[in-house]
Amino acid sequence: MRKLIILSLGLMMMWSCKSGGDTGELEGVADRPQWFEPEPYGMVFVKMGSFMMGPSDEDVPFALTAQSKTVSIDPFWMDQTEITNNEYRQFVYWVRDSMARRLLVKAGIEGYKADLKPEQIDEDEYDHDDVNTCFLNWDEEIRWDDDDAGYRDAIRELYLPVNERFNRRKEFDSRKLIYEYYWIDLKQAALKSNQYIFNNEYTGGEYRGEVINSKGEQVPIKDRSSFIMSGRINVYPDTLVWMSDYTYSYNEPWANKYFWHTAFDEYPVVGVNWVQANAFAVWRTNIMNTFLVKNGTALVENYRLPTEAEWEYAARGDLALAKYPWGGPYPRNKKGCFVANFKPLRGNYGDDGGNRTLTVGSFEPNDYGLYDMAGNVSEWTSNAFDESAYSFTHDLNPDFTYNALKSDPPALKRKATRGGSWKDIGYYLQNGVRAYEYQDTAKSYIGFRCVRAYMGRDIDDWGGSQIY
Repeated sequence: MRKLIILSLGLMMMWSCKSGGDTGELEGVADRPQWFEPEPYGMVFVKMGSFMMGPSDEDVPFALTAQSKTVSIDPFWMDQTEITNNEYRQFVYWVRDSMARRLLVKAGIEGYKADLKPEQIDEDEYDHDDVNTCFLNWDEEIRWDDDDAGYRDAIRELYLPVNERFNRRKEFDSRKLIYEYYWIDLKQAALKSNQYIFNNEYTGGEYRGEVINSKGEQVPIKDRSSFIMSGRINVYPDTLVWMSDYTYSYNEPWANKYFWHTAFDEYPVVGVNWVQANAFAVWRTNIMNTFLVKNGTALVENYRLPTEAEWEYAARGDLALAKYPWGGPYPRNKKGCFVANFKPLRGNYGDDGGNRTLTVGSFEPNDYGLYDMAGNVSEWTSNAFDESAYSFTHDLNPDFTYNALKSDPPALKRKATRGGSWKDIGYYLQNGVRAYEYQDTAKSYIGFRCVRAYMGRDIDDWGGSQIY
């Protein structure tokens, strides 16, 4: 009997190892890994739900830019605070270091080209001997102060030329910090006129239609590569916004020190336009995906800017019809203290604790655990700004985007900003108030934070979402 039981268990184990097709039953694909989404570092979970999007108070400037509308939002992750100077500096340093490594490879300096095994090299995909396509070795440190003349000459072009240096200081040329990035334009790919047409099962098919490429040219669709867009952007923040935004105002110390000085590491980054913010999200996605692939993990969902609806839903903190993120009708608490960083009184910026920006998280978070959803700096969203957007966008994850080109008129370059800033009056701190700035314009009062779609298994994974 004992032998029979052991034999039966062995057969059961052998049977369970077989694929579903071997049983004759529809069982799905076997050996699929079980998915559990870990909590991303520095992000908080925003559960799915519906809310009344739009003004929660009178339209003081009578701008007529929003209307009340009930919408539903999928769950997502959101940065707990605005992106700080030190976090953005990681992006700037990565671009600088990648350029330096490629220059060192070009100069023939050993150690900066990845040492790949023969089976890892596919010449049909890229040329590993080409300095423009080879993989870089990120484990090798860059010796910025190396005494070797050849080494110094290799990275010389990253520094300011001698005639542009002040007091002979050897500094990096921030104009050289160009990030080249790519993304897939799924919205154009999803157009019925652009989809792949199957002729028949033997002859294959073809693409029909035209696509607007990264240069704004309308060209026939060649293949899937036609939907891959590219961009090149200088990643260094515009530090002079502290002066250019204001007339007859002394702000030189902030222009000189705000981004690079350690005293401001945990302050929100500013001087970053909408295009740079999107490039940062692409870089952040690539950094995470590279790490996950290296460790044999499935790719993560992309980081991106939040839509207007996501931002407002998160700002409300599950408090229906709340005027401000903290839920109360006033920007003061019961003790009379201001609860956000804005312009609280006429000519008095500092009565809330700071004349300009403050360290992120200086005030209490909302009920989702998100800091500074009102005040400190306004925040870019992914959406284009249109006064009537609420009228034509869907009521499930509303989204209105337009990738404006340099040649487009200014009206098409407007991108929605939310939350109000240190220089705004209390009205602009309200959850439902919309504003905008032009996508190629940087300001001393606009920053951003990222979101990431939630790929969990069910609605109860993170406290769930009650269904009424």
